[in-house]
Amino acid sequence: MTQPLYEVRDVSKSYGSVIALSGVSLKIHAGEVIGLVGDNGAGKSTLVKVLSGAHQPSEGTVILEGTERKWNSPHDALVAGVETLYQDSGLAPHLSVSANVFLGRERYVKGLLGKLGFLAQKEMDRVAHENLDRVGIAVPQSNRSVSQLSGGQRQAVAIGRAVSWASKVIILDEPTNHLGARQAGEVLSVIKAAKERGLGVIFISHTLPHVLQVTDRIVVLRLGKIVADAPTSTFDAESLLGTITGLID
Repeated sequence: MTQPLYEVRDVSKSYGSVIALSGVSLKIHAGEVIGLVGDNGAGKSTLVKVLSGAHQPSEGTVILEGTERKWNSPHDALVAGVETLYQDSGLAPHLSVSANVFLGRERYVKGLLGKLGFLAQKEMDRVAHENLDRVGIAVPQSNRSVSQLSGGQRQAVAIGRAVSWASKVIILDEPTNHLGARQAGEVLSVIKAAKERGLGVIFISHTLPHVLQVTDRIVVLRLGKIVADAPTSTFDAESLLGTITGLID
């Protein structure tokens, strides 16, 4: 087995007397999609915050490409190649698709005496279109306002932005939530494209059919501990639900 791309070892996280995670170890390899599932209060959100750099673990280690890392902020993880997309996609609806893809990473044309001049709009439009096209997102025009897109297209653009910038790992928190079947299909296609690019994908979702459809492996959290970590092929909808709820050990 090759070296994991990203992992946590024996991670615990406490908030005062509340233990949110207890001895959690998780590995993800390049080109692998992991489904992270569990009931409300299972510890999924806390684990995502540790993986994304939003929170530091109380105990345990975070390891990226074999090197122990200590994230002081989500920006540290982002710079290292770990992108996280939360349920709130963070898109600015009044801006164009390309402006959203480059939000916080804008490119500029140099002005007089080498000073920053104005936005390199044509370049950003072209690159945004190429990046989204590479991950399978069909947007009529990259300079089109996000407010003119469907819900599925907006979510696909948000994921496409994260996929296009991620160099190692992408963490997706409920990306198909509140989407119709066709729109969710667009998002799941982007997840498959991320896998084909060799990214490690962590897919958090309560929609179990989607998890069963696109993942290679499923990790089940219950009360802050991992109770199952197995290939997706070993589960069906009934057994997965039973593992989540504790009816099946």
